[in-house]
Amino acid sequence: MISFFIFLVLFSLVSGDENARNFSDRASLQTFVSRVTSDRGNVLENWHNSSQVHFCNWTGITCNENRDSVLELDLSGASLHGTISPVISKLTRLTVLDLSRNFFEGGIPKEIGYLLELKQLSLSSNLLRGRIPFELGFLRGLQYLDMGSNKLEGEIPPGLFCNGSSSLEYVDSSNNSISGNIPLNEECDAKELRFLLVWSNKLTGQIPRALANSTKLKWLDFESNFFEGELPFEIVKNLSNLQFVYLSYNRFSGPLERFLSGLTNSPHLQELELAGNILSGKIPDTIGNLSQSLVQLHLDENRISGGIPPNISNLLNLTLLNLSSNSLNGTIPKELCQMARLERLYISDNMLSGEIPLCFGNVSKLGLLDLSKNRLSNTIPNTFSSLSQLRKLLLHNNKLNGTIPTSLAQCVNLESLDLSHNQISGSIPTEFARLSTLKLYLNISHNHLTGMLPLKLSKMNMVIAMDLSSNNFSGMIPTQLGSCIALELLNISGNALEGQLPSSVGKLPFLEILDVSRNRLSGKIPESFQTSSTLKHLNFSFNNFSGNISFPFLQIDSFLGNPELCSSSIPGMSICKNPRKKHLIPLPVLLTLLAMATLLMFLVPFVFKSKSKRKFVKMFSRNSVYEEDDERKEQNYPKISYQELMEATGGFNSSSLIGSGRFGQVYKGILKDNTKIAVKVISYVKAEEITASFNKECEVLKNIRHRNLIRIITICSRSDFKALVLPLMQNGSLEDHLYPCDRVIRVDLVQLVRILSDVAEGLAYLHHYAPVKVAHCDLKPSNILLDDDMHAVLSDFGIAKLVKEEVEKIPTAGGPPSISSTDGLLCGSIGYIPPEYGMGRRASSQGDVYSFGVLLLEMVTRKRPTDVFCYENSSLHDWVKTQYPHKLEPIIKETLKNYPTITTNATSCNGNLLHDIVLELIKLGLICTQNNPSTRPTMLDVAHEIATWKEYLIS
Repeated sequence: MISFFIFLVLFSLVSGDENARNFSDRASLQTFVSRVTSDRGNVLENWHNSSQVHFCNWTGITCNENRDSVLELDLSGASLHGTISPVISKLTRLTVLDLSRNFFEGGIPKEIGYLLELKQLSLSSNLLRGRIPFELGFLRGLQYLDMGSNKLEGEIPPGLFCNGSSSLEYVDSSNNSISGNIPLNEECDAKELRFLLVWSNKLTGQIPRALANSTKLKWLDFESNFFEGELPFEIVKNLSNLQFVYLSYNRFSGPLERFLSGLTNSPHLQELELAGNILSGKIPDTIGNLSQSLVQLHLDENRISGGIPPNISNLLNLTLLNLSSNSLNGTIPKELCQMARLERLYISDNMLSGEIPLCFGNVSKLGLLDLSKNRLSNTIPNTFSSLSQLRKLLLHNNKLNGTIPTSLAQCVNLESLDLSHNQISGSIPTEFARLSTLKLYLNISHNHLTGMLPLKLSKMNMVIAMDLSSNNFSGMIPTQLGSCIALELLNISGNALEGQLPSSVGKLPFLEILDVSRNRLSGKIPESFQTSSTLKHLNFSFNNFSGNISFPFLQIDSFLGNPELCSSSIPGMSICKNPRKKHLIPLPVLLTLLAMATLLMFLVPFVFKSKSKRKFVKMFSRNSVYEEDDERKEQNYPKISYQELMEATGGFNSSSLIGSGRFGQVYKGILKDNTKIAVKVISYVKAEEITASFNKECEVLKNIRHRNLIRIITICSRSDFKALVLPLMQNGSLEDHLYPCDRVIRVDLVQLVRILSDVAEGLAYLHHYAPVKVAHCDLKPSNILLDDDMHAVLSDFGIAKLVKEEVEKIPTAGGPPSISSTDGLLCGSIGYIPPEYGMGRRASSQGDVYSFGVLLLEMVTRKRPTDVFCYENSSLHDWVKTQYPHKLEPIIKETLKNYPTITTNATSCNGNLLHDIVLELIKLGLICTQNNPSTRPTMLDVAHEIATWKEYLIS
């Protein structure tokens, strides 16, 4: 290891005498910014006008009192591109360097290691590559180091932890490709370390024993690496301050008992994750002695055997327990029902037998219960009807018998139900078929169900996937199934259904997968299935279909066992015979027809003259700019040509640019009739992604009408140009009013509550009243526009979800393709994204509620959710929660100061009312941003609550 003395020599050689430097802090910053560009043009505007503005007033700069040295450089989340210049080392007084959440490429300059006064270094969420410079080990005063979510590789330099007198409190190198061991030995001084996050790398070896000396450790995250050996008992027994321990998805082996006994010395432990290892043996009774603060426990995907110890119920504050994918046996202990706060219970994929305890109906907060893939028998308990919060009930692949309980219809929040691969008999109860709240998944396949498909199944109009296959259903397929407009997958194969296939099913707007094979269906396959633009996978095999078909994207495998089918476009199928035959028409009949035709030729021009003329003109007056003309006529969109848009915006001149984003730019303009418009032009960078976003936004906007949602004037779409024409909002976005350039807020508290009420009303409409339910997915101040009267409207639906809830990936044995739990996209903007999206859940209305809560807290506190808070807090929600309830007074006073209310007599004479309203807003923000989606309120409840406060303020 290079001594600190040698380092000083090297540093003097590299940097020279400070008095001899040619670079002032201003010159260094100018050199730095010369390598940088931004997607947000105005972010570095005062940097480029450097001759007019003192560098201490530049964006992201904090100077000392003498205003001659830069102390802090914070350009986090500024959409910066380029490389980090080594000249940054010339800012010798720098204590904070935060370039996180940008698009910086290249390596980390080793010269950063010469910033001897640096206390905080954050380079996370960029595109940085290469090794971690060993020179960073020279930063003896560094307290906060975050390099997470880059593309770093190689080993961790030893000096990072062992530099003689480390003051490191926070280290995050997660989500990279770093390899090797953690270079921490007994000689290292890491006693101040509180947070150590190295998850999702390629680290190997064992957890270093020297961590036992880091007695202040609160957060230990080694998840998703290649660590091995036994769980570190000797380490954790000394760490009494531990709160979060994540060791999942490594190669840890051996029994649990010693490790858990060591953790009993950690009274503040909140989350323990050991999933995806090679742990064996039984769950020891000592598990009941863990901290009463424990809220999450993950032991899934191991080799744990034996029974579930009843005294696990001592963990009374547990909200999540996951024991799935092990080799547990015996029965489910009734003591689990004593865990009154339990919200999610996973015991699937084990060898448990016996009955499902009736007492589960007493666990009132239970939102997810997964007992699938076991050997459970007897009937499904009626007591599930008491679970008002139950959203997912997964009982598939067991030996359950009896009938489907009618009482399940009382589970008013149930979203996913899987009873497949059991021995359930009888028919589908009519009451259960009316379960209109079911939103995601219904699977009752591979049972012994009989009878006809109830017409009331059409009430399940929000179900995404419905699998009724491999039963004994008979009768006809109800035409009413065409009312299940959210369906993406429908499988009714392997039954005794007969009659014709309803054309209404082929018209379902989102249907992608259909399987009606192995039934007794007959007649022609309706044209709606052949012309559907969404269907991708179909199976009509082994029925009695007949006639000519044309499915250019299907093979013969989809039509086996239908001898009366023919096609000239599907290889391997019999070619249809020409049915035309010559027929002689008798002369008297032919003369009569000719006479009638002649008479009609004289009559038609008089009877239909005006109508035909209108129709003819309409048919031949289409503008070539509009490729979706039929759709536009339905909406009565005005025709605005590309040339008119060019003239209105000055040729899309930069002076007309009012905003830009991921998919393009927004220009303001004025039409010839003096209509002020905003033109959202879609740029062609990623053609497929752009088209999908444009089509999505068009689809959303054409289906919704609400005063608090942006109104579309027209759509301009041709092969080389796509744009949305929207009304211009004169007061800009909420972002402009929360963070004005002159730092003077011109919004008062009444307007603040009105804006929140407008946003809540708009979201409530999208979630509950729109013709097709929508999740916005990207709620933030810049997407909230304000009209002339300061009424708020939601905009930017480019990543909205028309079918709004998450679908869990539920594997099936045989049958159709399974449903994926994620589409590979993380919807939203950093700071506003709910935590469940990061775990693969699809966008949902609960996610919008979370984003609204963040927005609410941001508006009240005027702190961006991307701001850096204290080390102990990871989000705006967490920071506010630490102040609640006894430390809120300074926040409330600051809010009342920021939003001085001067309207209405009621508000001016009642300061207590204003104080209470702000307090209630903070409470609501905290409730909306709870980590558990099932505990968040709906936007209907939120809108009603805020409307009440608005009435108080303006009354």
